[in-house]
Amino acid sequence: MRISAAASGKLPGNSRAFTLAEVVVGVAVMSVAFVSLYLGMSGGFAITQTARENLRATQIIIERMEGLRLYNWNQLVHSNASNGGLPTNFTSYYYPNGLASGTNKGVRYDGTMRWGPASLSPSASYADKMRSITVTVTWTSGVRSRTNTMWSYVSQYGIQNYVFSN
Repeated sequence: MRISAAASGKLPGNSRAFTLAEVVVGVAVMSVAFVSLYLGMSGGFAITQTARENLRATQIIIERMEGLRLYNWNQLVHSNASNGGLPTNFTSYYYPNGLASGTNKGVRYDGTMRWGPASLSPSASYADKMRSITVTVTWTSGVRSRTNTMWSYVSQYGIQNYVFSN
């Protein structure tokens, strides 16, 4: 009994391998898959790093804003760094555990605090008893300069009276 190759499902000897076109297409598909995987992972790490830096900037700003509670009204109104008042410029660092060594302290955050009379619209009778305070933090992430800002009002009869009496 003779069974042909087509009927038995077996291919002739010279047709048992992939063709060059099939190999090229397979390598191209796998290359795209690996490059996509790598780009997805590196993009995820970059987004995580940016989120960490932004969170640290927010923590620094909140730390400065919370520190306002420790100043009485006279220190806020007549404040300058030379008389023990609010500092106008400050620097803070973010260094994950194990990365800070020697002079490398991690990401440097430069901050400024600005305060002045509150500008209320429409004007209010108590505006002279309020101050507007703005804290801005800037840092460099890779090659980009980033900024985070927060502002708030402080009043003469606000929470600092629980700490100090005026």
